[in-house]
Amino acid sequence: QVQLVESGGGLVQDGGSLRLSCAASERTVSTYRMGWFRQAPGKEREFVAAINRSGSITYYADSVKGRFTISRDNAKNTVYLQMNSLKPVDTAVYYCAAGTGAVLPTTPRAYDHWGQGTQVTVSS
Repeated sequence: QVQLVESGGGLVQDGGSLRLSCAASERTVSTYRMGWFRQAPGKEREFVAAINRSGSITYYADSVKGRFTISRDNAKNTVYLQMNSLKPVDTAVYYCAAGTGAVLPTTPRAYDHWGQGTQVTVSS
């Protein structure tokens, strides 16, 4: 079972940037499609971005499109989420997730493996 570990979260001001990383334990991470989700206090976990196994196809939630970029480096078993122009509404715990299959689903239950999450706080 693949283990996922997120890092790169922290406190940033409105308009700032952060880059999250998700390191996978297996060398076969290239066989998984990967996604980023976030969960704010009192809210459901919501989809942020997803990327296919090769990295050639990405998909974003409307709320982050044009500001966030998902990418992956299969040689390093790592997936990234570059977050620019951050807003206070982006404050949440961010999770990376891995799943099998070719499509890029936006529902959490479509992903089989999850990291422990990393906190992102954007101050106004």
